[in-house]
Order: sequence, then structure tokens, then C-alpha cells
Amino acid sequence: MSDRQFGDLSVAQLVVMAGLPGSGKSTIAEIIGARIGATVVSVDPIESAILSAGIDADQPTGLAAYLVAEAIAESVLVAGRSVIIDAVNAVEPARMQWRDLAARTEAVLRVIEVVCSDEELHKERLAKRVRNLPHVEELTWRAVEQSVEGYESWTGHSAAMPRVTVDSIEPLGANVDAAVAFIHG
Repeated sequence: MSDRQFGDLSVAQLVVMAGLPGSGKSTIAEIIGARIGATVVSVDPIESAILSAGIDADQPTGLAAYLVAEAIAESVLVAGRSVIIDAVNAVEPARMQWRDLAARTEAVLRVIEVVCSDEELHKERLAKRVRNLPHVEELTWRAVEQSVEGYESWTGHSAAMPRVTVDSIEPLGANVDAAVAFIHG
């Protein structure tokens, strides 16, 4: 690690966002990134780029996007800088990917799970969302409902990961403050 080689006492952090599509992860991630000076690596634009390259949508482009995000995050962490992963992280293998990356790079791992406890507000946000990602369709509420079915609870190894849950029905500033306090805690 370059930061340790030169005697800097700071340690790079790997902040992993988790939560259903449209819950507010990306908004919170971008603000936290700006506040703490961390690079934000988002899986959705990576998947859009993979699809733009002509890879068929029936291929495991989501998995490929997670692996590309991991490679980018690793290079940032090895350079001694903190990184935020913006992805759903719905299943144990995805979560373990980040745990293992933090261990390999000696980064401090923090998970911020974003929920939206108000279904109507969640639907409204999703309906207004425009991400301008070529080849990636905006999700419908039905797709989010399907994501709920596949969103695993935090059990097994992922239960031991340092995690805070914020509810996006709360004011954005309060959620960002809570997340930053958790990151620095």
C-alpha cells in the first residue's frame, strides 16, 4: 500500500452501498464520495458500457460489471485512496466479493444499506428516475418487486460485516451525516 509505505497513518476505506434499485443508494453514495474524497464506482454504468460494446444481454453482464467494478476499486485502494461501491449487493457472493477485496487491500470495510420504508415514495422515485444509461432500461416497480424476492437477508458471513441501515424517507442530509459518522466511526 502506498499510504503505508510512506508512513501516512490514513487507511483506505471500502464503502459498499447496498439496497434495492431506486432506494436512494446512488444519491447518497455521490454525496458521501464528495464529502470524504472517495472515488465512487457504480456498477450500472459499467454494465451499460458492456452492453454498448455489443455483448448480448443474455450473457452475465451483471456479474461482469461487478468484476470490473472490483478491478477498478482494487486499483484505487492499492493507490491508498478510499472507494465507494454503488451496487445492489443483494446476494451473499456479491457481499463476500467486497469483504475479500477489503482483506486483500487492507482497507477498512463499511457497508451502508439504504432502504425506503415508504412503498409509495419508492414507486414515485423510481418512476421519476432518469439515469441516461444506454442499453440499460429504467426499472419498473415490478422489477423492484422481483429484486425484493432475490434480496437475501444479512445472514451467514455477511452478517458480520460492519453495516448501518439508513431509510431514505428520512432527510437526505441526516442520512448522509449518519453514513459519514458510521464510516469514520
